[in-house]
Amino acid sequence: MANHEEATLSLVAGNERARAERRDALANRERLLKTAAELFAARGLDNIHMSQIAKAAGVGQGTLYRHFAGKGELCLALLDEQMRDFQARVLAELQAHVERRTPCLDQLSWFIAELAQFNTRHIPLLHAAQREMRLVDHNAESPPWVWQRMTVIGLLRRAQAAGEIDLAVDPGLIGDLLLAPLQAVAFRQLRQTHGYSATQISGGVTLLLRCLTHCGPS
Repeated sequence: MANHEEATLSLVAGNERARAERRDALANRERLLKTAAELFAARGLDNIHMSQIAKAAGVGQGTLYRHFAGKGELCLALLDEQMRDFQARVLAELQAHVERRTPCLDQLSWFIAELAQFNTRHIPLLHAAQREMRLVDHNAESPPWVWQRMTVIGLLRRAQAAGEIDLAVDPGLIGDLLLAPLQAVAFRQLRQTHGYSATQISGGVTLLLRCLTHCGPS
């Protein structure tokens, strides 16, 4: 009986320790994200190293890397809340467009303009996330970019079904070409190197999109 009680007490104590460790881990993660956001805002993302984030947050580098494998992963975590809000707003607006019977190509033009504005607000984080993920695993296909591609291809397919563009158009290929200037590296170059505004970039993409209404089978 005593052994059973001791085992039960030991299990309860173990569960309490595990819960405390999880609380500490969550607190450390939030502190790291808050510290990183503050340092990036004050000194620029490219001027801050992971070791500086750990030091400013008051945690060891081992703790930092247990939460984030690199700066790209940390940037994606910082973007997560903004991206989820953006996705929710886009989905709600697209549903409203459907209810208003807005043509699919008009919906796609709206989405491209919204994406260009979102990129402008978050380009340093987006660029770092995409660049470092490519260096780590040669794969930039993280959930934000996958969702953008699915949205564009879905609207192109609906445009085909509605007779707005020719059935010979390949939605996957055209979707990738439309999104290419809006990917973080290309978008940053267009904005900072060539001096185009977000409105000019989205307008150019929309102009190319409108050419689809005049194309026939190749």
